[in-house]
Amino acid sequence: MTDGAATSEDKRPGRVRHPPSGAYPDHPRVAVGAVVFKDGRVLLVRRGQPPAEGLWAIPGGSVLLGETLQQAAEREILEETGIRITAGEPVLTFDVVQRDANGRVRFHYVIVDLDARYDGGRPRAGDDALEARWISQDRIGHLPVSATTRKLLRERYAFGC
Repeated sequence: MTDGAATSEDKRPGRVRHPPSGAYPDHPRVAVGAVVFKDGRVLLVRRGQPPAEGLWAIPGGSVLLGETLQQAAEREILEETGIRITAGEPVLTFDVVQRDANGRVRFHYVIVDLDARYDGGRPRAGDDALEARWISQDRIGHLPVSATTRKLLRERYAFGC
């Protein structure tokens, strides 16, 4: 990795793990999210790391080498929220590019959000999430939700209108 960011070797052959923050990458990172509903509520996390630190968003994280989008979403949602899902098809692809004051790329993610079915578990914050909760349609308007999450839920699922 460039820009002085440290990496550590993964235990599996041929794998290098990048810093959890994803800051100052040497190439775009691929990430997934999963849109999960249960009893008319959507699963959201309050992010504990930049980008989007402190905002509520669709849970997810990085795709590891050799994983399908669905496998990555299922693993990441379990790690981040304690919820077991079956990931389906993509519903939104977007990018997040943030630069620092010097114009260097601080974050660059290509994110694919997938439809997902709830299979079990109770929300708990894990990984880099500060909180994980089922959010009702009447409550979502009172939370600081990322603009991309708000737009996706409103336009694709008529949730939070």
